[in-house]
Amino acid sequence: MARGSSVTGRVMLPSMLVTREQAWVTLTEYTKSEALRRHALAVEAAVRAYARKFGEDEELWGIAALLHDFDYEIHPTLAEHPQAGAPILREQGYPEEIVLAILSHASHTGVPRETFLQKTVFACDELAGFVHACGLVRPDGIDTLEPKSVRKKLKQPSFAAGVNRAEVYQGADDLGVDLDEHIAFVIAALRPIAAELGLRTAASAS
Repeated sequence: MARGSSVTGRVMLPSMLVTREQAWVTLTEYTKSEALRRHALAVEAAVRAYARKFGEDEELWGIAALLHDFDYEIHPTLAEHPQAGAPILREQGYPEEIVLAILSHASHTGVPRETFLQKTVFACDELAGFVHACGLVRPDGIDTLEPKSVRKKLKQPSFAAGVNRAEVYQGADDLGVDLDEHIAFVIAALRPIAAELGLRTAASAS
């Protein structure tokens, strides 16, 4: 994946340097599933877009999003994910701000979501996955996907049943944004990387 093989920027922190390239290496070392890698890219795109909108550190936010599920494949249970992955990240030199954002995206860890970064990763996780799922069943992917269609799918429990609907709604509330606005924002953030997410486009469908 071209996006994964390039360095988009750096985050300078006291006595450490973290790059997206390093984060991609970490992700791919522990995550072999193409579906999980695509989910990581989707959440990263959404969180980066919010960072730009809010004037926050896009690289820091993007790395946290990219790695939010990095250990899921090796720690697939609630008893382990993501808490068992935190020591790995700390050992590799990731800042605590990123580690805490990853820990807090899973409600069962008990780590409170207090920072804007923590709330944004949580808000984008389930919704980015759901928008991706919506795109997979449409002839043109997410090219013409609208919030009303996503809302309709959210009301169908059998569709993308693994997505926690309550967390989709809670995420928007935590960010203080209207759900339709949040959905539209995430859709727009994912469109530029549709091909990397394995989604069809209007051009490819024609």
